[in-house]
Amino acid sequence: MAAEAATQAGAAVTVLDHTPSPARKLLIAGRGGLNLTHSEPLDRFLDRYGSARARLEPFVRAFPPEALVAWCEGLGQATFVGSSGRVFPKAMKASPLLRAWLARLTAMGVALRGRHRWTGFTADGGLRFATPEGERVEQPAATVLALGGASWPRLGSDGAWASLLPGYVIAPFRPSNMGFAVAWSDHLRARFAGAPLKRIALSLGGAMMRGEAMLTEQGIEGGAVYALSAPLRDAIAARGHATLLVDLRPDVAAADLAARLAAAPRTMSLPNRLRRIAGLTPAGAALVQEALHAGAARSDIAALVKALPLRLTAAFPIARAISSAGGLAWEEVDDGLMLAKHPGVFACGEMLDWEAPTGGYLLQACFATGRAAGEAAARYAGA
Repeated sequence: MAAEAATQAGAAVTVLDHTPSPARKLLIAGRGGLNLTHSEPLDRFLDRYGSARARLEPFVRAFPPEALVAWCEGLGQATFVGSSGRVFPKAMKASPLLRAWLARLTAMGVALRGRHRWTGFTADGGLRFATPEGERVEQPAATVLALGGASWPRLGSDGAWASLLPGYVIAPFRPSNMGFAVAWSDHLRARFAGAPLKRIALSLGGAMMRGEAMLTEQGIEGGAVYALSAPLRDAIAARGHATLLVDLRPDVAAADLAARLAAAPRTMSLPNRLRRIAGLTPAGAALVQEALHAGAARSDIAALVKALPLRLTAAFPIARAISSAGGLAWEEVDDGLMLAKHPGVFACGEMLDWEAPTGGYLLQACFATGRAAGEAAARYAGA
């Protein structure tokens, strides 16, 4: 996006990528549908960036969701808004979009070179690259660093660039939009790993999220979990664990559920009451029984169904996370995303210190900051 914006502004642009082919993380993001952005009102959209809202807001307002949708459709990829308000290409994958985009960039004159890994600055401010043919030095008029965060490192962004910017404040990388470890019993792990939990609600403190999750051998993950991943991660860092409350029947009031269970025949077994009367899936019923075996009170099964506590002990590793928190501190770049100590060098995307839940907010901010950095770099080069 930075390359396209800079080219449109009149600059001659070369993209140097350390992988053999570009946009591998975009392609993997598209494997599940390529959630480009979200259709909710912009003020609510911007709130999803939390403490980074003030810094990201100018870039997202300059290139808002409707602009991203128009850009996508300008590449021949029609979009639609899903029931959750998320925006997707109708093709539901990234590869057609990427092919059209690369073709357009080529037609615009953008050069793309693979297998060029940036290894730092030269003494006079040039860029040093490791290539299959040996070291290469470039002396561009302006540079955009779009080096990513540290999640899914096998796709290209491994966070190693942090060591190439000595003297800069870089917040440690942490996983974001990831699952969490739970000490399941052997029975639950063997029987229900991979089982979905649909139409549930998760709560932590005053925050609540409806959606879906999935039980895994190691714990729990999924969209509703990802939405609460930042406060859960921070709670575990502060206290060593976090308690996530699971409402297995969010559409049924606790009093109604209690009345149904109380009216069940006394001879009916607990598993049957949970499945037939409370309406739980086998996985949901297993979670209730797991809590009872761990010492939860049997006197109010309805309360347990409505607020089942899960003790989370650790976040899944950053290599498994959808995205990462941390990166280059905002005070190290100016309002145009130029590095404080390297005039003419700009940063964008996930290498900056921000995070957001899934739902289109990640790609929107990456595209918006990429576009802003490309335009600023072109202005700097022209000046």
